[in-house]
Amino acid sequence: MTWSEKLKLNKQLLRSVAEAGYLAPKEIQMKTLSRIIGGQDVIAVGPDGCGKTSTYVLAVLNRLKHTSEGVPLVLILVPDKERVLEVISQFELLNKNKSVLFVGLYAAPGIEAQMNALADGADIVVATPDRARAIYLKLGLNLNKIDLFIVDDAEQIVKQGLQLPVAELANSITKCQHLVFTSVIHDKLNKMIAPFMKNPATVEVEELGELKIETLPQVLYHVPNFGTKLNLLNLFMQDEELFTKTVIFVNNRQTAEKVYKSLHSRLKGSVALLSSWSVEFNSLAAIDAFRALEQIRVLIIADENIEAKELKDIPFLIHFELPADKESFIERIVSNKPGNEEETLALTFTTDLELTLVKKIEQAIGQKIPVGELPELLVIEKDKKHIDTDEKLPVKKNAAIPVTGEAFHEKKAGNLKTKNFSAGMKAKMNNKKKH
Repeated sequence: MTWSEKLKLNKQLLRSVAEAGYLAPKEIQMKTLSRIIGGQDVIAVGPDGCGKTSTYVLAVLNRLKHTSEGVPLVLILVPDKERVLEVISQFELLNKNKSVLFVGLYAAPGIEAQMNALADGADIVVATPDRARAIYLKLGLNLNKIDLFIVDDAEQIVKQGLQLPVAELANSITKCQHLVFTSVIHDKLNKMIAPFMKNPATVEVEELGELKIETLPQVLYHVPNFGTKLNLLNLFMQDEELFTKTVIFVNNRQTAEKVYKSLHSRLKGSVALLSSWSVEFNSLAAIDAFRALEQIRVLIIADENIEAKELKDIPFLIHFELPADKESFIERIVSNKPGNEEETLALTFTTDLELTLVKKIEQAIGQKIPVGELPELLVIEKDKKHIDTDEKLPVKKNAAIPVTGEAFHEKKAGNLKTKNFSAGMKAKMNNKKKH
């Protein structure tokens, strides 16, 4: 399919994409551009590199008039300064209308220069949520004519805890179209966008790597928070007959100590740390010592570079946390003897905020990680921070339609905040056993 077929882009934009070397639209563009051009709210879900940014850049440029008004018509929120500059660069690549004015807002020494840039005129504002909110409260960002509100890399914005400024900005716009672009969709993100999205179309694309890497058998357990991870780990480790030898990976000493103390209260002397930094904990100097000692069933490893060959023949590898770089994870779970049913089983525990890294791992290994059902006996801990955030997010007056996918509970009517901010306020597992 070519750009001129079915996608209603103007002729100038068709020339721009051809000059930029975009020979044909990507899957996400074919599935979303017509909806966006038609005025529908859209949630677009896809991995890095699938074309999310160019999708909304094309949609924005396609709807702008030839004459600049100098007042913001489009507000785009991204996680950080680097993304602000990348998005503006993408606009500059495809935009041939030199009268269109772009302004970037991000953390920088002083705020006056960015406020002056807005005062000089801006059609498209690309900003981090916190800086956009700060300038808006100083009455420097005019939202009265915004007709397109875009949140890009939404999962990263949630990870940074910037849900409140996003919701406040959205709530301050009377009426507009909303677009959300993200690599994953989860409960915390749904909570952020539910107050302002109006019957959105959700479009999801999957782009796995062409090369499929043979891995150990894997199971992914998706839980709401750290406390539930601990409960799941303790529940599994109670089964002494199945979990005879288990290595648990965490990312730092603080987490290692929490996991050790939680397990030690039940397992006593059968849990140890690799190369412990305190005499308070059972310690082993090497993984070979773990293999040799029958009484030690669980070994916790904190942020250590462990080669795959050292983990050979250990029945269970549990990633309690995902390492920051996906390469470390992949090295540990690559299989050297595919098809052997007696291989190690790799279990991964993940929360909403780690799902982005899970997606990147799946792209790299060329396959989806099977998701395991949570045990019926698992105690789900309440996420206090999540509950507090829910109560603080402003809700639009017309957001009365229930949204599917909201986490845990529906808000009581008494807790709904439907007021707008006043001008005064603006200026303040697997086949071995079913787990």
